[in-house]
Amino acid sequence: MATATLSTFVNEPYTDFSQPANRQAMEQALQKVRAELGREYLLRIGGEWIATGEKLVSVNPSRTSEVVGVHHKATPELANRAVESAQAYFAQWSRTPAQERVGMLLEAARILRLRKLEFDAWMVFEAGKTWIEAEAEIAEAIDFCEYYAREMNRLDGPQPVVQLPGEQDEMVYIPLGVGVVIPPWNFPLAILAGMTVASLVSGNTAIVKPSSETPTIAAKFAEVLLEAGFPEGAFTLLTGSGASVGDVLVQHPKTRFVSFTGSRDVGLRINELAARHQPGQIWIKRVIAEMGGKDAIIVDGDADVDKAVEGVLFSAFGYQGQKCSACSRAIVHAAVYHEFLEKLADRAKTIQVGPSDDPRNYMGPVISESARKSILQYIEAGKQEGRLVAGDAPAPDGGYYISPTIIADVDSQARIFQEEIFGPVLAVTRAKDFEHALELANDSVYGLTGAVFSRSPEHLRQAKERFHVGNLYFNRKCTGAMVGAHPFGGFNMSGTDSKAGGPDYLLLFLQAKSVATKIG
Repeated sequence: MATATLSTFVNEPYTDFSQPANRQAMEQALQKVRAELGREYLLRIGGEWIATGEKLVSVNPSRTSEVVGVHHKATPELANRAVESAQAYFAQWSRTPAQERVGMLLEAARILRLRKLEFDAWMVFEAGKTWIEAEAEIAEAIDFCEYYAREMNRLDGPQPVVQLPGEQDEMVYIPLGVGVVIPPWNFPLAILAGMTVASLVSGNTAIVKPSSETPTIAAKFAEVLLEAGFPEGAFTLLTGSGASVGDVLVQHPKTRFVSFTGSRDVGLRINELAARHQPGQIWIKRVIAEMGGKDAIIVDGDADVDKAVEGVLFSAFGYQGQKCSACSRAIVHAAVYHEFLEKLADRAKTIQVGPSDDPRNYMGPVISESARKSILQYIEAGKQEGRLVAGDAPAPDGGYYISPTIIADVDSQARIFQEEIFGPVLAVTRAKDFEHALELANDSVYGLTGAVFSRSPEHLRQAKERFHVGNLYFNRKCTGAMVGAHPFGGFNMSGTDSKAGGPDYLLLFLQAKSVATKIG
């Protein structure tokens, strides 16, 4: 089938909230969504709506007394039923022409664009995202839809192969089967959307198990997919705990692949479970995993210190440090160590912390009480491992708030230098020279993102060769990967280097079939 001609991919622009009209529109969206808080959501399997009676309650981390959504939880029996339903529909969905699936995905992008501020508001209330962070996320979700539609358009039909004399030779990509999609709470729309639509547009059926922290955003995205024309049989949104339904989905003999984003420990467990052959299973399961990070920014001796301070600040404390790409280690050349540290601490103390729906706040809450408790324990350990230069400021009441925290003079063997904290905590370490800085940066089991601030072309060349991360940035922050421009995924314990938003990504959801026809 001939592929359609689509325009060149362009990243979705961000809404400028400094404009009064946009600011007013966002306020109206917050009011609209606030009126919908507390609604109850049923499960849907194969087009049937199901109430289990056991409920998952999602709350606003900025105001924990405020219920965002009440969701019925799936049981292991319903998880098995969801797999059987997805497997039964796979034959029909996989034969749906790729161009029809591409059209549905482009329609989903159009709907998301129309509901942009509404989704911003849902992320503000359920994920604790500030206006700017929420806006960047929905733009990324739209980008994934637009980019993967174009990628499937490119991969549709026979691919170029060598033609042997007397033969007609071709290779085509076909879908895998039933996929399990397990997205995280920290990007509850963008990553959920990216992994889900990559599965669907490739011709797979998908069972999506959203995070228990952000199920309402997932339910809203499911509405978008249905409105865009994706059949009810093509995907199932299955809320519930990982312990009760996640393992069932991963181990089921009829699931073909697992697409996961989350912590290292959960990712390793999924990989282990998926690797075990189950009775009746006729394939080796594929695991696509994006896990944790302990990301470092190197500040060289000749760096523009002011720009480095801003880059580290945004990377460390944007979305409260709850990004796998967040800077949690600043490795600073001895020549500028004191200047950098003093300026960074002064800037961190000006950061305003409070409810995410107030645009004056740069930082909102962390996601949950358990996350807050864990982060505070790391801060206490860090005080023993280094010197506290920012933090311990009074935090607002009523939510899961933590002040931006900086701990200096940290040794490379310290816990706060080695372990992923996933919160607004930055360890600062002095490097003797650039060679030492590279050694410190690579002293990690992770390898997701990193950045270097330097004016030295030679040092940047060395970093390009030897800084072992999947996403490396020079003279800018280490967060904010853009679909199409910065394919995202890391090395080592940061995952399978899946490169989401890049030209290789959809190949992880497809398999190649070679066909040779004798002529004459």
